[in-house]
Amino acid sequence: MRKYLTAAAAALLWSGISAAAPTAYTIASDHTYPSFEAPHMGISIWRGKIDKSSGTVLLDDAAKTGTVDISMDASTVDFGHAKMNEHAKSDEFFNVAKYPTITYKGTIKYDDGKPSKVDGQLTLLGVTKPVKLDIDSFKCIMHPMLKKEVCGADAEGEFNRADFGMSKYADGDAGKVKLRIQVEALKN
Repeated sequence: MRKYLTAAAAALLWSGISAAAPTAYTIASDHTYPSFEAPHMGISIWRGKIDKSSGTVLLDDAAKTGTVDISMDASTVDFGHAKMNEHAKSDEFFNVAKYPTITYKGTIKYDDGKPSKVDGQLTLLGVTKPVKLDIDSFKCIMHPMLKKEVCGADAEGEFNRADFGMSKYADGDAGKVKLRIQVEALKN
């Protein structure tokens, strides 16, 4: 009898552990567009986005934590203006010939049972610095066409581009960049 109780207890414990395992998601690159806003000569705000990104999100609802790992193709930077795109890709800004990839990796923090912040590291121009993101919205649903769970979030934070070596025309407030990452990810 004791042998059966021990086996049953082990099975219950194992089922509890597996039920509490983190859930992995793959970023839907066709529904994820990291974007940024930066002052242009102090007279307007230019907005751009990265058209190609990939990565993973790991959520552990039981432990109220997770991770995010996003890779962005700097050569796909798009301001909606061909001349500005060309200038942005030059060695004065994104220097895509030398640094084709931008990454953001971080730890997700929960508040009130859902993701609310990311303490992360942005790597831009080969320099890695901390950049925190606030998650403004987060929701998971059953994807109506793919019949699997999909989660979406909108996160934002700020950094000074001069801190990463992108110092051309970055004096004072001109170096401040607002980073937004609108992301959708499918459960693996």
